Amino acid sequence: MSDHVNGKLTRGQKRVLEALVHFSQSHGYPPSTRELAKLLGVKAPSVHEQLGKLEEKGYIRRQKNKARTIDILRSVAESDAAPERQLAVPILGSIAAGAPLFAEENLNGHLELSHIAPGRGRLFALRVRGDSMIDCGIEDRDFVIVRQQPVAERGDIVAALLGDEATVKRLRISPDSVFLVPENSRYNPIDVTAREDFRILGKVIHTVKPAT
Repeated sequence: MSDHVNGKLTRGQKRVLEALVHFSQSHGYPPSTRELAKLLGVKAPSVHEQLGKLEEKGYIRRQKNKARTIDILRSVAESDAAPERQLAVPILGSIAAGAPLFAEENLNGHLELSHIAPGRGRLFALRVRGDSMIDCGIEDRDFVIVRQQPVAERGDIVAALLGDEATVKRLRISPDSVFLVPENSRYNPIDVTAREDFRILGKVIHTVKPAT
């Protein structure tokens, strides 16, 4: 299992969290992304990505569209000392359009994951078939962990239902169109703008590599 699907922090994530704690304690308010980047000597997009991982793992909480609203929930010391905990995520097999998402006939076992912060919303897993998302690291037979939600933002990787078939693609939204976009130049985007059999099942938040 890769590091980003458990609650343990990478060295880079620890550096960002430590800098965040130090700045907040010194100034009485959290830093901006640019201030953190300057403090660490790295680029702002890198810090933004690490903050996203820290939030997924339950170490911080941010309010969207508001500056300086980072709540620190856990420390680096808690990361090193925290005991293992297991979260059972249901694996969904075939998903019928019209049937409840977690109906018994859809379930195909569970994934036991350690140190994953469930956050808000129900989680489920799908097994990826094919290579349409390999350019973003999602490969054939990987499991994607999905947070169930009926809507998503532009650029999110989503699990979507097209008829009776679930698919994982990046969501591209413009004022007059909606596309599901593969991360492999060999495949074409899927226009779902006017498709009545299209619905979003949830946002992909983690990838789990199969055991070798």
